[in-house]
Amino acid sequence: MNRIRTGDEVVVIRGEDKGKRGKVSRVLKDRGLAVVEGVRRVKRHVKPTQQRPGGILEVEAPIALSKLMLIDPQSNKPTRVKVKIEGEKKSRLAKSGAVLSAVAEKG
Repeated sequence: MNRIRTGDEVVVIRGEDKGKRGKVSRVLKDRGLAVVEGVRRVKRHVKPTQQRPGGILEVEAPIALSKLMLIDPQSNKPTRVKVKIEGEKKSRLAKSGAVLSAVAEKG
């Protein structure tokens, strides 16, 4: 079970963007990266096509999952994530005990 998922609110704990908060828009699980809105903005030079004009765009680049921490919904502070297994169900819990999400296990 992934500790960080699409739609989660996270904070950057290391690097150039330390302290910035954002929502996870995409997780690249096989590479251990996530794209977070408003974090790690880089400039991309794009050529014009028939659909869009060319120019310099600012886009979010992926950031390592190890540099992100989930936000606890109760205390609004960074928290570690633990997994609780009850029968066929797995739940992600914050350190305070708040349920982040519950998923039925496949198979």
